[in-house]
Amino acid sequence: MRVVVVGAGQVGSSIAADLDETHEVVVVDSDPDRTEDLNYTLDVLAVTGDGTAVSTLEEAGVDDADMVIASTDDDETNIVVCSTVKAISDAFTIARVKNTEYLRTWQRSKKAFGIDFMVCTNLLAAESIVRVVGLPAARDVDPFAGGRVQMAEFEVDGDSPVSNVTIREADRFDELTFAAILRNGSVEIPRGETVIQPGDRVVVIGTPLSVQEFARSVAPDESPGTAEEVVIVGGSEIGYHVARLLEERGFNPRLIERDDLRARKLAEDLPGTVVMESDATDMDFLEREHVGDADLLVAALDSDEKNLLVSLLAGRLGVERTVAVIDTTEYVDLFEAVGVDIGVSPREVVAEEITRFTREGGAENVALIESNKAEVLEIEVDEQSILAGRPIKESVADLPNSVVIGAITRRDEFITPRGDTVVEPGDHVVLFAATEVVDAVAPRL
Repeated sequence: MRVVVVGAGQVGSSIAADLDETHEVVVVDSDPDRTEDLNYTLDVLAVTGDGTAVSTLEEAGVDDADMVIASTDDDETNIVVCSTVKAISDAFTIARVKNTEYLRTWQRSKKAFGIDFMVCTNLLAAESIVRVVGLPAARDVDPFAGGRVQMAEFEVDGDSPVSNVTIREADRFDELTFAAILRNGSVEIPRGETVIQPGDRVVVIGTPLSVQEFARSVAPDESPGTAEEVVIVGGSEIGYHVARLLEERGFNPRLIERDDLRARKLAEDLPGTVVMESDATDMDFLEREHVGDADLLVAALDSDEKNLLVSLLAGRLGVERTVAVIDTTEYVDLFEAVGVDIGVSPREVVAEEITRFTREGGAENVALIESNKAEVLEIEVDEQSILAGRPIKESVADLPNSVVIGAITRRDEFITPRGDTVVEPGDHVVLFAATEVVDAVAPRL
């Protein structure tokens, strides 16, 4: 495809980097330093100019573009870009926004603003955080097949019962597949004799119940479920959405917000959340409110440094797991290295959402693993698929070794894939694949 990306900030640059190998990419930005840098670092055409101007868009070639992605840091600019593009071309438009009100307007009328697809940074980040709540040791969770299948990534520490045991010994679950082990930056497809080592990240695919049972075996001292106590620090849009989504799942979180007016508004909008007006860096307050007893703390303040500080304080007080919202994507690994359990970058989350949208093709759903080292795809099998009408042990022989079939759903039935399982047309297959083979494999499935 020919893809035009408007906005060369962290999100736009990340999208361009993910797409430049497989698509013809043009990036538009008003900052000449950014466009010059992209021309040297990526295989893209960078255009300097105002992305809302027809002349700039025409210079970028929107007349021939298949897709235009508006990814600046300003919601209104992104909306105007998409509206302008629709006025002069037939390109598919994607807009990134932070304000959920724009998302609600667009959802009521999918033709609103001239936008074909809208992604909301704050809501996506909150959803990403909420998915790991209730699953001890989980770092990432994604639903497939209408929620009947889950992919989850777990970090194994040295005290875990599954540490230093083989996959064969750890695999005690009828509806679970061990898809991959992420170790020292590499992706390994596990075999029965593969030993799970401390520090490994294990990717599993199965029913939500089996994934939860595996979570118990990874961290038996932590009890998964809705009884967990969650503390949210910061009544930002992300903090609000985390609390709202947790309420919908049966949780009763506590939320700490310093601003009096914002705290009152949150208390009105979140009937199932205890809202406390205070400074979350006040150790006396944290100890008095027994924040250290929480199972999970989400730091959702307006500053990366404050979120780091709150997370480290919470860890010292005894909180089992900390999740920090990190706006600067480059800080994620650093924050996790110094004590934050899970770092969530809203910019990275939305960049992945847009990138995977461009990759779907025949896939029903896609999840990116470890910043695009691997992917989990949901495919609806048709008559031409290499999987159709064949036992899995035959079809996988024609696929790369880095492809693992993790689950099958047939209508409303979950099927655990085994060597003699015959895949039928119409089945939904959830599979794991290393990124370097996805483009070659996906069309054959």
